[in-house]
Amino acid sequence: MLGLGGLPLGQAADDGFAKAVATLRAVGGEGQGNTAAGQALQRLAKGGPETIPALLSAMDGANPFAANYLRGAVEVISGNTLAKGGSLPLVELGEFLLNKSHDTKPRAMAFDLIRRADAKAAERLVPGLLSDPSVDLRREAVTRLLGQAEGLAKADNKPGAVLLYRQALDAARDLDQIQRISAELRELGRKVDLTRHFGFLIDWNVVGPFHNKGRAGFAEVFGPEKDAGLGAEYAGLEGKVGWKKYSTDDEYGMVNFNEPYGALKEVTGYAQTEFISASDRPAELRLGCKNAWKIWLNGELVFGRDEYHRGMRIDQYKLPVQLRKGANTILVKACQNEQKEEWTVQWQFQLRVCDATGTAIHSLEKKNAEVAAK
Repeated sequence: MLGLGGLPLGQAADDGFAKAVATLRAVGGEGQGNTAAGQALQRLAKGGPETIPALLSAMDGANPFAANYLRGAVEVISGNTLAKGGSLPLVELGEFLLNKSHDTKPRAMAFDLIRRADAKAAERLVPGLLSDPSVDLRREAVTRLLGQAEGLAKADNKPGAVLLYRQALDAARDLDQIQRISAELRELGRKVDLTRHFGFLIDWNVVGPFHNKGRAGFAEVFGPEKDAGLGAEYAGLEGKVGWKKYSTDDEYGMVNFNEPYGALKEVTGYAQTEFISASDRPAELRLGCKNAWKIWLNGELVFGRDEYHRGMRIDQYKLPVQLRKGANTILVKACQNEQKEEWTVQWQFQLRVCDATGTAIHSLEKKNAEVAAK
């Protein structure tokens, strides 16, 4: 049973425990608070397994440095407990896992602890993870479906295999699983339109290049941020530049600035598209990008990240937004830095609009939108 602050009742009254947790949550970058955190970690690591749910709860909203310390405390306690033949609090861990209000990383850790303590109990939980917001947990359920589909295909039950592969594709969010599923479906004679299925936005207008000397382009306000009208012209890197139509035929919706502008370095580009929503509704913009980027929706900055070449994947960034009924303008800014290594050539992004589960929301065709507005 949990007490105030999500701590076990016995621990909630233990000021030392609460202070140690607070110390870990206060850790910051560049070594901020590391000395105190090391002492707090030693104190928490001596706790019993009943403290694990509280430590997982403390990971909610924690910065990456604090989360690493808290994760370390959980790993030490759970490892020592299991090594001594003790048991972990499976019920409390299961309740934590099933409470989707918790952050995805500690929930995935709770599942891993359940599996280490009782593999059969964990296996029984897997089917319920198929639509889980945690990509790590969802992957477990997709993996099981793939095994079942493969078994049906080997038994020459092609219709059954197709249905399970289709179900797996609806749930999959990791590229390797998506590629495997689509290949199996095509091998079974089924058409697969990944662009449509995931709702990648493929029709854009682009403008550029603008400078990114000294990586200053991310903060600089270029013309498209002041006036994104498609008829506008701006002072670009080497003279006047204007919007041009761009459509990608990449299956995963990759918008590649190198195609219209060449493999340039230290540059900034913009891409703009219109998304027509059937209603006022919450949604998520899900972006994959390895360059520095910013996104605006209907002229309002949603978010940005001034980082370069840290890797890229589908749904790398999930940005909650509110769509309005009718036309919504999405503007993306992508900055390329000065690095010359082969793995830094990419100047690109992929973007889709979906609900909180990752299910695609599709833009209406303009003619359908006009009918819906009447």
